[in-house]
Amino acid sequence: MSSAPLRSEPRILFITPEVFPLCKTGGLGDVSAALPAALRVMRMDVRLLIPGYPQVIQGLKLKRKVAEFNMLPQFPSATLRSAKLSVNTSTSIPVFIIDCPELYQREGGPYQDPAGQDWPDNARRFGLLCKIAAILASDASPLTWRPHLAHCNDWQSGLAPAYLHFHQGHKAASIMTIHNLAFQGNFPPENVVQLGLPAASFGIHGLEYYNNMSFLKGGIYYADHITTVSPNYAKEIQSEPLGFGMQGLLAARQHHISGIVNGIDENEWNPASDPYIARNYSSTSLSAKRVNKQALQKEMGLTPDSAIPLFATIGRITHQKGYDLLLQVASQLVEIPAQLIILGSGDKTLESKLIALAKSYPGKISVRIGYSESMSHKIEAGADCFLMPSRFEPCGLNQMYSQRYGTPPLVHATGGLLDTVIDCTPSTLKDKSASGFLFDQMTANDFFLAIKQAVAAYRVPRTWQNLQQNGMNKDFSWRTSATAYRKLYLSLSAPSSSKI
Repeated sequence: MSSAPLRSEPRILFITPEVFPLCKTGGLGDVSAALPAALRVMRMDVRLLIPGYPQVIQGLKLKRKVAEFNMLPQFPSATLRSAKLSVNTSTSIPVFIIDCPELYQREGGPYQDPAGQDWPDNARRFGLLCKIAAILASDASPLTWRPHLAHCNDWQSGLAPAYLHFHQGHKAASIMTIHNLAFQGNFPPENVVQLGLPAASFGIHGLEYYNNMSFLKGGIYYADHITTVSPNYAKEIQSEPLGFGMQGLLAARQHHISGIVNGIDENEWNPASDPYIARNYSSTSLSAKRVNKQALQKEMGLTPDSAIPLFATIGRITHQKGYDLLLQVASQLVEIPAQLIILGSGDKTLESKLIALAKSYPGKISVRIGYSESMSHKIEAGADCFLMPSRFEPCGLNQMYSQRYGTPPLVHATGGLLDTVIDCTPSTLKDKSASGFLFDQMTANDFFLAIKQAVAAYRVPRTWQNLQQNGMNKDFSWRTSATAYRKLYLSLSAPSSSKI
């Protein structure tokens, strides 16, 4: 049986393998703090469920024991504890912690050992997260607090909808959010029975994925609804190549898929109050942005020149992020003339090529390997145009930071980039929606044509200022995302029994 239709705000169990600032390996950690916090501000009863890694146990105070799980035959004993995570001075999120030393109290990261290898028992580690999530989201819960919805995030929580599906009593609806379909949680088939799921669930209509058991496929197949982190990415994953083998299932469930763009922290990323930058500014005081450009050129060893366009990029230096294209067009970019700043780390071969490139163009190209939070802010404030030639991008954040800082982004028309950047054309300039530059084909020629278009616009001060102000006036707050999720939660007041 399912839960009764709602008559008030829904209660949400938000299941995640990481949350900032306790543990974070990528954007999911940020989302797991920011989205529940925004929902709490809207007075929604959202509570997190997270594994008790050492940094979680150490990072949260007043951890009260609320339940014991000693009768799960497939898993070691675990204690459920509750605490509160302070996101800011005015908002905190209730957190349930799965305290299971055998599975979580170990050195290394959430998913890998200190040597960078996946923990060999990851199926069991995150199977426990999913199992306890399903218990808490059903009438089997030992708690008086019962959620109306279980919101699962990425493969680590993907089996929770499967466990809920096979529970015979009252249960919550389930939502599966895909932050990056490339990570799927695939394990040998014997894990199905070892994790306490019916053998019959291992099939094409269930957990089976190319002869393995897939946590993510379980979430996609059994969840009542699926979300991705942008509307365009929701469409892209329903076909090759971005479906990563699951495009058939996703296309079959297309009427149960929504795309909701992530937000950004408007307090952390605000040029009017940013403590890292040389001079604060806003959409009505853009002249102050020049001070940041001059400071950035000096700090990065570039020739000081206020008139020359300064391009920049920040991120993982990988093939997916399009750094091979950047290497192909860099010499042409310099000849425009223009300057280029790169901050990031990743593929060692690409890193070496970028370092050699900077040495070939002293004063024109600057490359810094590594990551610096303060430098990221300085680049967003000081650059004229931000480059994101990603092959695929489920959502992306830097293109939103850039628009907020009056630094029009130049992006490949894919995923969340296409959803959040409006191409600069005569019509979009006229209706004041233009906020950046897009290129369609993932080729060096298309990329460079877009760069030349950006330079042409830069040389018309009024056009460029309009472009900057359009981007700075857009709403990328988590309020927008939270409102969309609230609407979805209300629509799923009781889970649908129909699947594909």
